[in-house]
Amino acid sequence: MNLTSPTQVKRLLAKYGIRPKKRLGQHFLIDRNVLNRILEVSGVGPDVSVLEVGPGLGVVTREICNSGARVTCVEIDTSLVRVLRDVLADAGGVEIVTADFLRIDLSRFLAERGGGKWIVVGNLPYYITTPIVTLLLDAKQCFSKMVLMVQKEVAERFRAKPATSDYGSLTVFLEYHCEMESVMRVSRNAFYPAPEVDSELVKLKVREKPPVDVADERLFFRIVRAAFGKRRKTLLNALSSSGELGWGKSEALAALSQAGIDPARRGETLSIEEFACLANAGKDSFECSVSVPF
Repeated sequence: MNLTSPTQVKRLLAKYGIRPKKRLGQHFLIDRNVLNRILEVSGVGPDVSVLEVGPGLGVVTREICNSGARVTCVEIDTSLVRVLRDVLADAGGVEIVTADFLRIDLSRFLAERGGGKWIVVGNLPYYITTPIVTLLLDAKQCFSKMVLMVQKEVAERFRAKPATSDYGSLTVFLEYHCEMESVMRVSRNAFYPAPEVDSELVKLKVREKPPVDVADERLFFRIVRAAFGKRRKTLLNALSSSGELGWGKSEALAALSQAGIDPARRGETLSIEEFACLANAGKDSFECSVSVPF
């Protein structure tokens, strides 16, 4: 069966009485060239462990299995699981898990399957891309790289620069944890049914060491969230009104002054280096503020 053939995909869906669910962002890859690039960039092969998020009809899954890699795929839609068991019946080294990916304790889940460094492959629905990426990076010690299909607008947020409308906390979060590579733009016509926007294939290589030194990662990310949570406010007002930080204006002003950052600037203008400098400057004030519950 050729799962990159629109005609055969439609027949397969009809056989099982399945209509793609818009609420789950179900758009199935039908482009062989894109499939080949996913396999090439993933670097799958014998003795490689792959975690696939949302395998759909198994077009990528089957090719990964054919490479000799071991695959664990997680699919929330039970109707698609029936198709996967059929499509992958002759594939070796594959485990199909029916679960909500966002509810999995990834570190434990992967440790139970042998641990080591895994590769992530996934076509991520737009509406849950950020939660999935956040979950993956919270367990980054388990992964060497992630090859993800995301909507073009999300990829633009991933690689945005300071002082642009796409730049946000997700951008800083990714830059801290990963080196990002844009692999290719992918037309909406590479999927059935075609989504309303184009996509982009990206590779996220997990960093062995962050690009900046911070004394307290917890404080660093709280400052980033506070700065972008009220992005139209000045940094002084955004930081001093954050419940996560527990700072008043005097603590916020002291940290900004020590870091050499103008309190009138907005968070969206700060580079990751400036966020790190601010976090290190505010460490003492933060430790004092969290010593008493707020």
